[in-house]
Amino acid sequence: MTQKELNLNVTGMTCAACANRVEKGLNKTDGVSEANVNFALERATVKYDPDVTSISAFHDKIKKLGYDLQTTDASFDIEDMTCAACANRIEKGIQKADGIVSANVNFSLEKLNVTYLEGTTGPDDFKTIVDKLGYKLIMDQTNDEKQNHKQDEIKRQTMKFIAALILTLPLLWTMVAHFSFLNFIPLPDFLMNPFVQLIFATPVQFIIGGAFYVGAFKALRNKSANMDVLVALGTSAAYFYSIYQTVKWIKDGMTGHPELYFEASAVIITLILLGKLFEARAKGKTSAAIEKLLQLKAKTARVERDGEVVEIAVDDVVSGDVVLVRPGEKVPVDGTIIEGKSALDESMITGESMPVEKNSGDNVIGATVNKNGALKVRATNVGKDTALSQIIKMVEEAQGSKADVQRLADKISGIFVPVVVGIALLTFLIWIVFVDPGHFEHALIPTISILVIACPCALGLATPTSIMAGSGRAAEMGLLFKGGEHLGRTRDVDTVVLDKTGTVTQGEPTLTDVEVANGFSASDVLTYVSSAERESEHPLATAIVRYAESNDVELQDVREFEAVPGYGIKAIVNGKSVYVGTRQLMAKYEIESDEMESRIQELEASGKTAMLVGVEGKLAGVVAVSDVVKPTSKEAIERLHDLGIEVLMLTGDNKRTADAIGREVGIDHVIAEVLPDDKRAQVEVLEQKGKRVAMVGDGINDAPALAEATIGMAMGTGTDIAIEAADITLMRGDLNSVPDAILMSRKTMRNIKENLFFAFIYNSIGIPIAALGLLAPWVAGAAMAFSSVSVVLNALRLQRVKLNK
Repeated sequence: MTQKELNLNVTGMTCAACANRVEKGLNKTDGVSEANVNFALERATVKYDPDVTSISAFHDKIKKLGYDLQTTDASFDIEDMTCAACANRIEKGIQKADGIVSANVNFSLEKLNVTYLEGTTGPDDFKTIVDKLGYKLIMDQTNDEKQNHKQDEIKRQTMKFIAALILTLPLLWTMVAHFSFLNFIPLPDFLMNPFVQLIFATPVQFIIGGAFYVGAFKALRNKSANMDVLVALGTSAAYFYSIYQTVKWIKDGMTGHPELYFEASAVIITLILLGKLFEARAKGKTSAAIEKLLQLKAKTARVERDGEVVEIAVDDVVSGDVVLVRPGEKVPVDGTIIEGKSALDESMITGESMPVEKNSGDNVIGATVNKNGALKVRATNVGKDTALSQIIKMVEEAQGSKADVQRLADKISGIFVPVVVGIALLTFLIWIVFVDPGHFEHALIPTISILVIACPCALGLATPTSIMAGSGRAAEMGLLFKGGEHLGRTRDVDTVVLDKTGTVTQGEPTLTDVEVANGFSASDVLTYVSSAERESEHPLATAIVRYAESNDVELQDVREFEAVPGYGIKAIVNGKSVYVGTRQLMAKYEIESDEMESRIQELEASGKTAMLVGVEGKLAGVVAVSDVVKPTSKEAIERLHDLGIEVLMLTGDNKRTADAIGREVGIDHVIAEVLPDDKRAQVEVLEQKGKRVAMVGDGINDAPALAEATIGMAMGTGTDIAIEAADITLMRGDLNSVPDAILMSRKTMRNIKENLFFAFIYNSIGIPIAALGLLAPWVAGAAMAFSSVSVVLNALRLQRVKLNK
């Protein structure tokens, strides 16, 4: 039994009893032979068997006891990974190092996230481990350097594909020689020359396709098998058999046309390079969400220092500084208002379009916009502690915690490759020992036939062709999937969580009701209100004026306009005093409003913002403004229910408004008054219950939840931040796109399964026939080509998919 000794720095202990509790807990852990905890040093010394337990187990135990370990979180970029199997190998290698609490390698983000005990290991050790595995760990890389690297990778993949395509097309032309029914297609005789085909095929096989050999070597060295192994094995079988046939042709006097398969190896490599190019393009966009969030921060702040107002970089603001914020400016940091009144646009945090009235003593959030009124704010949270910085951190964590789904073909290949190789070797031995002793060539033919028919052309095409066809058809319907893995996972969604504003509703206030009193007409009320509100910058005023203009209301002259913060406005319209605002505003100017109270309560109960209108000391009526439900929202939610999917709504809006919207569209469960962190937490709770959650939103406030969910769907009419953080962009801004995306995913994944069946049916039938020596290599090649054609034709059916609404 191997014993290791480890020192752990324990935090949160307040007395010797705490130390005893931790010590007892560690001693009860399986694999621990001895544990001692020193309260004064806040240190635990543990002797344990690494084959039985691990540091992560100690970390979990100590956290369950109510304490924690002093750990360090770090993130590194990883280069040269070719598939999810590479990420798994790196992850396992890092997890074996001393001092590792947890390690996660995200293939799509090309990132290693690790939590470790400082002093036991560190970045240099991680770099050594990754280098030994054959990959590159980048310690310090700026955002610009990351973007440049990704762009360079896309350029490299593009050039490799173009070069392979140019060299492969002449070889592809020769493939018609294998099919007598296509002999009407003219074929230049020189293309059938083995030397010409060798010249075209060799650069594709070893220069352009060299990366597949490198990847296969790394996989085999680490005792695993992936698509690189399949590609290298299949193309090499076709290529080197063609070399063998060429040599034989030379010995026979260079007459006739030998059986060559150069075109098969070249076509496989070229098509797989096309898939790699699409993958590189998708991965190049994954970090844009964080960059755009960073751009939201205010760059400078006006701060009172030593009796003077100075403008400094926002990073230089310290907690306790008094910050001056003018109308129209961004609030630079989180803080508390100490002087002034205003309305703040907090939509970047709450997602709600309605500005929030703020007075002295109220808290404000950095990066929100001050609409009107000068403010003095005492800074409370600065730098990494601001709400925006926390959102950025949450998006980074949620994105980094998503392990890439292991590709189905890779899983199959892990079993398929060793089996095929074993069958091929066994066949060779049986033939050379028992069937036709001593005749190497006779034994080689069935062996090569097995490898050729097992060539992964159809297997390599099965998934990418369906994904390309499915995602292409989805794009025509306004559904943009960021990658094939998201197209695959969407079919499993059983719970859809909707944001309200901009998702279920239009996302901007609209005038919905005009009620009258005391003999005033609706046109009179609308004229007075819209004329007075034209002078206001408040979003509610904008909604009223926009409605009036679209309905050809003639606006009147306005004098003596005055905004009454927290109450409304007053003005002289066409010589008459007009008041628009709250009950308190009416009371202040002695306008009786009781007769409209019941109607106001009805409007407010339905989630609308009601404003009283007074003219010349009399109540003229009530106008109501609301963020109206999109016309298709109810229908979309009914379609989701028909698919057996539960629908929830999370919103930062008040409960009364949220419940009214929920009832109107038929949502199963409504959770209101939630902040961004709460939204993400709610999604986590659902996932912990085993739910597969799709989060649908359109605002920056939705970004953490979008990144955390099994599938994040962003409305294309929303913010760029939400779109970049999500896995799917719904370009139409229509909730019907949500069931469309789920249906498209289900159809695509069913198509992939059909393709895999086609890809393997030829192997399951052909391999035994080849082993018996009844299948010539050229027939095996034809069967392999036909399997590829079957896969492609089946995938193309997805381009004709129609979704019934």
